[in-house]
Amino acid sequence: MLDATDRQLLALLRTDARMPVAKLAAALGVTRATARVRLDRMVKAGIITGFTVTVRDLEPGGVRAVTLIEVDGRHAESVIRRLSGLPEIRALHTTNGRWDIVAEIEVPTLGDFDALLRIIRQFEGIANSETSILLAARKGG
Repeated sequence: MLDATDRQLLALLRTDARMPVAKLAAALGVTRATARVRLDRMVKAGIITGFTVTVRDLEPGGVRAVTLIEVDGRHAESVIRRLSGLPEIRALHTTNGRWDIVAEIEVPTLGDFDALLRIIRQFEGIANSETSILLAARKGG
């Protein structure tokens, strides 16, 4: 179970995954050894599954979107496998409620975006979808 210090440590790492342990410890008000032990424990437990880099948009004019997908019947795994094979899909999430899958999309142009949506909508097992183009970022991540 995570305590308040663990949650604060995760919040710091979300802001800067490369933050040195000494700086993490100072921000948490704990020793470097305590910060390292907590960090190592969360990695070993699978709470932290990796460290990543967030980059600014390198291609001006690129199109980013979120597609909400409703899966027909028991096709979720096959739909996820097919979506995972598309390089334009940055991330996939399963969810609850009306939509079964959320796909994060990034393509260079609106033409590429239109073509990708046509491909996705033809996948067997997709009953419905709704896509929103992402406009201005208000918080990184």
